[in-house]
Amino acid sequence: MSREYRTLDVPVKGGALRVGVWETDAPDAPTALLIHGVTSSHRAWPWLAECLPDVRLIAPDLRGRGRSNGVTGAGGLAAHADDMAAVLDAAGVQRTLVVGHSMGAFVALAFAHRHPQRVASLLLVDGGLPLDVPEGLDADTVVSHILGPTAERLNQRFADHAAYLAFWRDHPAFQAAWSDQLEEYFVYDLSPDGDLLRPATSYRTTVDDTVDMNTGATLPAALDALSHDTVLLTVPRGLRDELPGLYPPAHLQPLLERMPHVRHHLIKGMNHYTIVLSGHGAAAVAGHVRKALAPTR
Repeated sequence: MSREYRTLDVPVKGGALRVGVWETDAPDAPTALLIHGVTSSHRAWPWLAECLPDVRLIAPDLRGRGRSNGVTGAGGLAAHADDMAAVLDAAGVQRTLVVGHSMGAFVALAFAHRHPQRVASLLLVDGGLPLDVPEGLDADTVVSHILGPTAERLNQRFADHAAYLAFWRDHPAFQAAWSDQLEEYFVYDLSPDGDLLRPATSYRTTVDDTVDMNTGATLPAALDALSHDTVLLTVPRGLRDELPGLYPPAHLQPLLERMPHVRHHLIKGMNHYTIVLSGHGAAAVAGHVRKALAPTR
């Protein structure tokens, strides 16, 4: 079974989104829309693509990230959600499974709320439900509380690809998961800045989106109206491979009790990154993608 990867640029308000598409020649192949995290890009998904050779995968760089970082105008969950409708239009897809990782899971919920007819079901990967963030924090503190050094690097500049890879090699989340494919993912993240390189995602973009998904009105409205079949996958470890992860049991359990229609699965042995940026993590996610797609086959 052959697998073709290609990109297209999709016009949206303020510019164009770069979109990666993993095609397949499988007859009657189902489709999934993949939405990456807050400082990531569509290049987070090749691991999953390898696990799903018979599924057509459509994955944008969200506005302000990757090769979509030239898109101007307001961000926030509602803007990203409307962008996803434009992506499906360009790909000729009317309705599909939506998979979101990290902030992408919050975008997926907003998309399901604003464009419910475009969403067949939702697979939320370590994101989507409210995080355990203290009230009353200013915007920069909210970002630091959730993302820590992941956000701090956005203001750094790097001499070359090797310097950027060295930064990530020291990151505890990837000590047991380094690969050539991971290096390609990180290199894609870089944009020129004079004689230096910088991460494609701006710090201000990250602040705006992180604050919106934690204190804005879009997520509560989406959760209150949620009627799509929804599965939530969480992992025990966080962004720095620490315990607990983004959803400590004491925080998650009351949320799930208020939303009994959301089916939860804990994926052991993974952290917030490796659940998608590793072969083992992607295989676990792929299993749930296949379960979600099973009724359409």
